[in-house]
Amino acid sequence: MDPVFPRTEQLILCEDRTTGLRAVIAIDDTTLGPGLGGVRLKAYPSDAAAVVEARRLAAAMTLKNAAAELPYGGGKSVIIDHGPIEDRRALMQAFGRFVGRTAGAYLPGVDMGTSTADLAEIGRVAPDVACDQEDPSGWTALGVWAGLRATVQHLDGRDDLDGLTVAIQGVGHVGGDLARRVAHEGARVLVADVDEQRAADVAAEIGGDVVPADRIALAECDVFAPCAAARVIDAETLPRLRCRAIVGAANDVLADAALAAELARRDIAYAPDFLVNAGGVVHIHALRAGWTSSRLEAEVLAIGDRTGRVLGDARRARRTPLEQAVEIARERIAAARTRPAAVAA
Repeated sequence: MDPVFPRTEQLILCEDRTTGLRAVIAIDDTTLGPGLGGVRLKAYPSDAAAVVEARRLAAAMTLKNAAAELPYGGGKSVIIDHGPIEDRRALMQAFGRFVGRTAGAYLPGVDMGTSTADLAEIGRVAPDVACDQEDPSGWTALGVWAGLRATVQHLDGRDDLDGLTVAIQGVGHVGGDLARRVAHEGARVLVADVDEQRAADVAAEIGGDVVPADRIALAECDVFAPCAAARVIDAETLPRLRCRAIVGAANDVLADAALAAELARRDIAYAPDFLVNAGGVVHIHALRAGWTSSRLEAEVLAIGDRTGRVLGDARRARRTPLEQAVEIARERIAAARTRPAAVAA
């Protein structure tokens, strides 16, 4: 395990025999606020693998929320998919009861394999949930698009994507939206998805090309945008990459944080995933804080400005963008820890 933060505040193993629920809730850090992070429904080779993923993703959420200057800590949960679900509503409500036991320390949202309807069921019994009414995927895609454009500007000094090749791994809600945005700007788009029909449909819609799902990471392109599974860049794939930049919506893109240095050595610009895929959590906060739609859009587009600063500062400091972004997040958390607590009157 290679967590950026080497500990987890709370780790809760959940089992409900009536519904067949088996799940993990990981709350990484609540210094800035409740641990905000999605509920993932996914099959795992073992319970241990589910625990590892929950902890890694919770740590990434801590960084994401801190770097985005939001009043939340980091959390994540995984519901282990071990076959057909007899009663999905009952299962989600059973999970919601475990969320309730965190007493507000964990704020769940939509993630891979879950929907706003699922969150609504969790919210029937949990004290507070996010994403129970609106899917934040479009805002996540907008933030990734802004980060991608900032990365291209950092590399080439240009403010457009015309003529560039962008390879997108995973064209579901977020990846599909991103594909449409970059195609609209004149980029050539390569798409891949484990759902071959979905990849074909998106390619036909935008005039893109389909690449086999197991080859997209190695496609020759300007920007590789991982928008599906975690840890797609590992020691085996990295030497075979043929891109100039990596900017995507997937969480936990690097199998090992040390790979960021090797990417830099190969002159591949890596925009840290937790920096560019924060549009969804910004949207969640906007709904809770009552922001106007214009303010929400401006705050999500600011992800591009933040990405550009991190890339530029990292270059000047001769460090990796990942190191630069992690330091920003850690400094914000450290400042909150040392801030004097308010004294009741």
